[in-house]
Amino acid sequence: MRLRGLYAITPEGLAPELLVARAERALQGGARLLQYRSKDADPQRRADAARALAALCRRLGAKFIVNDDIDLALAVDADGAHLGRADGDLVTARARLQGRLLGASCYDQLERARAAVAAGADYVAFGSVFASPTKPGAVRAPLGLFAQARALGVPLCAIGGISVENAPTLIDAGADLLAVVSDLFDADDVAARARAYARLFDLESVIPS
Repeated sequence: MRLRGLYAITPEGLAPELLVARAERALQGGARLLQYRSKDADPQRRADAARALAALCRRLGAKFIVNDDIDLALAVDADGAHLGRADGDLVTARARLQGRLLGASCYDQLERARAAVAAGADYVAFGSVFASPTKPGAVRAPLGLFAQARALGVPLCAIGGISVENAPTLIDAGADLLAVVSDLFDADDVAARARAYARLFDLESVIPS
């Protein structure tokens, strides 16, 4: 499966049933990957939610990624894990995940992305590309990073403050994946919003460059 398109990132604070229902709508609308990101202190609740989301992704043919927690990713047979700078060594993560996907947050740092790819990351994420309601204090990543990082030879993910309105700018800049939280899961119709993102990538394939 090519890593390209809408990358749905789960929000905090939703009841498990509502979280799974909205995630299902996002996948039905065209999200290609789903990342479970949760700060819930209860490990059993996190594991239950992750298992339900993993089963959902398997049923709908999407990739399921767990944020920050390799143990949980392996326990629920996820397709991979995504790590930030405080989430452990990427080389160790690559060895533990074996053939699964490994993503790395690289913020606004091209050198961090180079090191992540050298350590075995399958894709790298830059952001916040715009002001983010989820992480208002996050460092801003210039869009020029995507052109500079193209030589790394892995898919490039944009995250932070993304909306359907500003998404075309990111695709034009070279982003392969658009990681979206609020603009997707806060939408009145999650599936319709996901379809709107998916259409941006469909249009790109038919519009001459």
